[in-house]
This record gives sequence, structure tokens and C-alpha cells, in this order.
Amino acid sequence: MSMDYLADIRKYDATADEAVVDKIVKHLGIALRNRDSSLVSCSDPEELSRVREKWCKKKFGETDDARCDSAIEKVCETMAADRSKSRVTFYYLVAKQLGKLSAL
Repeated sequence: MSMDYLADIRKYDATADEAVVDKIVKHLGIALRNRDSSLVSCSDPEELSRVREKWCKKKFGETDDARCDSAIEKVCETMAADRSKSRVTFYYLVAKQLGKLSAL
């Protein structure tokens, strides 16, 4: 299963580390079983707030909302052509934007 996510992430980061992807998959756990919760909607402010609060702030201890929001916005722009934005890919790219991949 992680290989599918890794292939998707490598569309955006050719050097993505499989171990990091595995950690994100484990972190998300049950959320990945449901199609709706396995995707991120950049047009849903509540969804983006949840990414900021649960991923940026809680997981990484980031305290600057503007920094989190900027990273999330950049990922939304990067993935704009992808109608079904994988939560694993989205979270990976946000972590990369924040320079937090090594913290996983």
C-alpha cells in the first residue's frame, strides 16, 4: 500500500524516502480506509484548518499560523492539477515545505 502512496509522492518529489512515507501512512491509519477522509480538499476551509491544527501545529509543534497556512497554500498550488489529492501526498509535501521531513 505504501508503494502506491510513494509513487504518487514521487510525481512531486522524485527523491521521496519510503521510510518517511511509511511513517505518514501509519500516522494517518484508519483515515486512509475511507475514500473521503483519504483525500484533501483545498477548496474546503475546514479541511485546511484541520491540516494546520492537527498536522502542522500538533504533529510538528509549529506555532506560526501564517507559516503553516503558507505551506498548505503552496502545496494546494503544487497539486492543483490533481483532482483527487491524496492525504498522504499532501501531508508529505506540507512537511517538506516546513522542513520537517526529518522530524517524522
